[in-house]
This record gives sequence, C-alpha cells and structure tokens, in this order.
Amino acid sequence: MRFGLFIVLGWAATMSLVWADEKLPVLKVGSEVYSNVTVTTVSATDIYFTCDRGMGNAKLKNLEPALQKHFQYDPKTARAVEQKQMAANAQFHINVISQPAHKSSADDNADAGQTSSPVAASGKKIWARSFLNQKAPELVVEKWLTSEPDCRGKFVLIDFWATWCPPCRAAIPELNGYYRKFGDKLVVIGISDEPEEAVRRLVNPRIEYPVAIDTRARTKSAVEVTGIPHVLIIDPQGIVRWEGFPFLGGYELNENVVADIIARYSH
Repeated sequence: MRFGLFIVLGWAATMSLVWADEKLPVLKVGSEVYSNVTVTTVSATDIYFTCDRGMGNAKLKNLEPALQKHFQYDPKTARAVEQKQMAANAQFHINVISQPAHKSSADDNADAGQTSSPVAASGKKIWARSFLNQKAPELVVEKWLTSEPDCRGKFVLIDFWATWCPPCRAAIPELNGYYRKFGDKLVVIGISDEPEEAVRRLVNPRIEYPVAIDTRARTKSAVEVTGIPHVLIIDPQGIVRWEGFPFLGGYELNENVVADIIARYSH
C-alpha cells in the first residue's frame, strides 16, 4: 500500500516543475503570512516552499484568488486527488490492522516451558517483538533533529514512525498532547529511519516533541518492528509498560492510559 500511496502523490505532483524555485516576497495563507518565499513544489492540492521560518506547505484552496489562478488551482481536480489520497490512507490503515501479528519471543520459547507474555495472553496483536514488563532495548540515535531530551528519572514514550505513513501522521496530535500534559514526567520521542531531509519536510501536522533519525534502524530492528506506528512506553527503571499499535481496537493508547501508567509505575 505504500507504493499505492506514492502513485497518488506522484500524480498530484505532476504540475510541480512549472513553478519550482519561483520567489515570492510574501505569501498569505489565511491569517498566516510568510516572507522570503521560494516555491519548491506545487501539486494539484498543495504548495510547498521555504521561507523565513524554514520549510512550509499550504493548501491551494486557502490561498488568495489571484494566487490560486497563478498556480492554476482547479477545485475539481484537487477534490479528485484528495479523495484518492483519503482512499489510499484508509486502505493503508486497513492493511496494517490485517497483517499477521508478530510471533513474540515468549511464543518462540513456549516449547522450553516458559509462560507466554502478557501481550500474547491478552490476545492483543503486535507487529513487533514483545518487550512488555521487560527491559527495553537501548535507544540508538544517529542524529537528533531537535534538542536531545533529558530522560533521567522520567517515563519515555518512543514512537517508531515515518512521514509516508498515514496512521503515523494521525498519531502526531495525540503525541503532542501527551508531551504538553505530562511533560514533567514523560519524555515523548519520535524516531524515523528516513533521511533527515524527508523528516524535516513534514510541517503539517507540526511535531512539538523531540525527534531523531536513525537511517540504520538499529533500535527499530532490535524491537523487530514490522508495522508502524509502534509505540513503547518505558518507566524510569527502563522497563516497558505499554507497547503496540496506538489505534488498535480495544487497546487504544489515549490520555487515560498514559496517566494510569505514570501513576502505577512512578514508585
């Protein structure tokens, strides 16, 4: 499904070469005003650019009429592209949910007389190796794209994600909320194995918590992640207290779950 998503986005970007590197002194998008704008890509639905604030993007439908005309915005074409994108995103989500669950290390050791892990016993699907109530693998980071957080004495939420993954992007506002609400006790970290440029291009939704990359995916490989987003919540002693796909029906990660974990394992 990832390939299918790229087909949609590729079709949407067929207009991009016409205005690449075009410069605008000011770009108004609703109440937002960007200065020193250099257009990098224009698709059927969006304009991507660099500006005095860094990198940005905006929907063509939110531009002033003159700019919409300049960039040849066609509402009918834009709606068709957005509908295809929504369908691709929905199918991606369905494919993730329908993937076979990863065989846990506890299952591998069943013949040796070891009991199954709490995750396996609960029937919860997991697209990674289970580390629940076990020591978490070391977080290996190639580069921090933000300031490196101080995790000493705090809970740590690690989100394995990618910019091309619709559910990953859907999780960002929730993670921002945990970062704001529990920031005195919880460190939220997003880690991607994509190149730095790809991660920095994502400006919507905006990520408020610390972000790192590791193009060698060393921690992701140690956890044996096969489906993303995959989240670990680790207590101050380094033990995993929650793991899995945050939108899994019946096992959703939400503010109440995070609060309960912090209250339960703070001592």
